[in-house]
Amino acid sequence: MSGRAILVTGAARGIGRAIAEAFAAHGDRVAVHYGHSAALAAGVLADLPGSGHAVVQADLADPQAVRQMVDGAFTALGGLDVLVNNAGVFIPHPITGTSYEQWQAAWQETLAVNLAGAANVTWCAVQHMIAQGSGRIVNVSSRGAFRGEPKQPAYGASKAGLNAFGQSLARALGPHGIAVATVAPGFVETDMAAGPLTGDSGDRIRAESPFGRVARPDEIAAAVLYLASPEAVWASGAVLDLNGASYLR
Repeated sequence: MSGRAILVTGAARGIGRAIAEAFAAHGDRVAVHYGHSAALAAGVLADLPGSGHAVVQADLADPQAVRQMVDGAFTALGGLDVLVNNAGVFIPHPITGTSYEQWQAAWQETLAVNLAGAANVTWCAVQHMIAQGSGRIVNVSSRGAFRGEPKQPAYGASKAGLNAFGQSLARALGPHGIAVATVAPGFVETDMAAGPLTGDSGDRIRAESPFGRVARPDEIAAAVLYLASPEAVWASGAVLDLNGASYLR
């Protein structure tokens, strides 16, 4: 089989779809993971160039479903060379104006998918990577991990945790030939961001960058493709800001 075997979580739309398309255009075989959007995932699969691709499903908050999904991707692709932890949820829950019950539910769901879910997917994928003595893991974090997310603090916290998780694993997995890196985008033109990017709010967001715009999904995908490449092994442990200079640290 040609190319590498790639698992992209949350690949049914937005950034995940662009990442899946970039790897497929590069000649790789891609497992398109989705949580609940079966029709969208099927559409992504149908549009991917090349052959040998697959669709896999799991609620990332369900550890057993995660394990079955990763093993299913490994079987369908005939291996697993690269994992991209892209899936995430974004639930508004400002501490003022949110009930205690809503607050708890938002934190539980956000951390279960964005952090614990990514950790569980990674554990399962690493078992296969260690057996073959190589691998690449790229986590999709967020500018919100650094600048704060006042209206969805669990999201910012989950992404800050994902950054630390990736750096910890970069140290742990290097001896096994596995490199781990992270990208931290700002706003990207996706369905998830459509609301905030509309009207005056969108104008303010675009004005945050000296380029006067937000990122395109393909720009994030290009960075992920590089970080997953053999040439980028020395970027293991890095967190790459992709926010058009809208936030500097």
